[in-house]
Amino acid sequence: MIPPDLLAAFIAVADGRSFTRAAKALGLRQSTVSQQIGRLETLTRRRLIDRDTHRVALTVDGEMLLDHARRVLDAQARLEASLSDQPLRGRLRLGASEDFVLSALPDVLAAFARRHPDVDLELSAGLSHNLYDAFDAGLLDIIIAKRKTGDRRGTTAWREPIRWVAHPDFRVDPTAPLPLLLYPPPSVTRAEAIDTLERAGRSWRIALTSASLTGLSAAARAGIGLMPHSARLMPAQLTVVAPHPSLPALPEIEFVVIGPGAGNPVADALIAAMLHWAEVSAPYTVHASTSLGTNG
Repeated sequence: MIPPDLLAAFIAVADGRSFTRAAKALGLRQSTVSQQIGRLETLTRRRLIDRDTHRVALTVDGEMLLDHARRVLDAQARLEASLSDQPLRGRLRLGASEDFVLSALPDVLAAFARRHPDVDLELSAGLSHNLYDAFDAGLLDIIIAKRKTGDRRGTTAWREPIRWVAHPDFRVDPTAPLPLLLYPPPSVTRAEAIDTLERAGRSWRIALTSASLTGLSAAARAGIGLMPHSARLMPAQLTVVAPHPSLPALPEIEFVVIGPGAGNPVADALIAAMLHWAEVSAPYTVHASTSLGTNG
């Protein structure tokens, strides 16, 4: 069995890309962190971290271990919270992408509030990049968002391909520019959709831009265009457009939960509630609509 403190040290090094920053975050000496990583590599019989004078990087085995390590520590935090007789109190500032707010969050908050009625929550919804900025500025305690490119922090809640989403009666005209409904920059799904279309040589135009999912959903229900979106968090009255050569498949996105780290039982409890929802919620079913024809 791998001791949890070794996993915590490994996560701190991976997140901080530095033994010095990891030691500071954990309140330990740098030599102690180095020893913990050495013990972990001995126990796993794997080299997990490449070290040189300029950088710290995870090996392939390290990348594989990272998400498992986060989940082990999250599970331990859930167990400790469930065995505690002390009611949790405090205030948490939660930031969530709007698609999560309008779909899954009510279930998460209902379960959390029943278990921890004395915790006060402050909710901010927004684009994932903006949530990252607010978290890094110390304005949010926890965020659940689409993973930002190159940022290894947080625990993966789930992964899924981005899908083209539209009204069930919407039809794609393969001879006309694709009418897109998009968030403004720096939206993750906007960037991935445009990059995919450009690489495929597929013509497109921006039919509507809105910083609000409510606005994008209204435009989609009106048949104005289609939008790149999570199928698991798909707004009501919309459907996934069926694959077709005139509609390039989109890449995968990853939803991640990032919190303040160890030592915050209130934050740990809310993070555990979100990850629990991700684990037990029924798999979404993709009902694809026909993708050829003219706009309806």
